[in-house]
Amino acid sequence: MTTTADYLVEGMTCGHCVMSVTEELTALEGVQHVEVDLRPGAASTVTVSSDAPIDPDAVRAAVGEAGYSLSDPRP
Repeated sequence: MTTTADYLVEGMTCGHCVMSVTEELTALEGVQHVEVDLRPGAASTVTVSSDAPIDPDAVRAAVGEAGYSLSDPRP
């Protein structure tokens, strides 16, 4: 069964940003697919599909490794 989770990522502005974040997230164990809705100047939505839930701290670390940060979800 596939699990899907959305994350808001701050600071992404171009295709290179998308590639960097996708590469880091895809390297996480269990991640099958990463899709990015790029929104320059705003938080981009990153959808991660995996075979089991991914630890949010691992996602935060992978996004940080790519040079970006997760936005805290707004209520």
